[in-house]
Amino acid sequence: MTGNITFTMIKPDGVEANNIGPILAMINKAGFKILAMKYMRLTQEQAGSFYAVHKERPFYGELTGYMSSGPIVAAILTKDNAVTDYRKLIGATDPTKADEGTIRKLFAKSIAANAVHGSDSDENAIIESNFFFSQLERF
Repeated sequence: MTGNITFTMIKPDGVEANNIGPILAMINKAGFKILAMKYMRLTQEQAGSFYAVHKERPFYGELTGYMSSGPIVAAILTKDNAVTDYRKLIGATDPTKADEGTIRKLFAKSIAANAVHGSDSDENAIIESNFFFSQLERF
């Protein structure tokens, strides 16, 4: 059974390029509602904890350094079939392979600076949402 929430982050490159508004507009236009949202800057330790699944990968240090290099926007989104629909909306990790009209095709700079994060499973959507938001911060 598919869930009705997903987690997203507008990454430091998306924030720095002033794309928060256009990205949120695309999210709203695609039928998602925002349950929780915050503007913040991760410490290297917080980024390391969030991306702990990649700790043994060669890009881990670069990833955590990048994700703590500037502010991000974290959000929980809701919609039927949220994870799958959001993954379609954001497009492929590599923006050169992303479909036209997707967030990453429009706003990503590279595979690493790809504008947004999106949960890859219903289970991870819950884990990632709980990492950033308490139940009191959700509406």
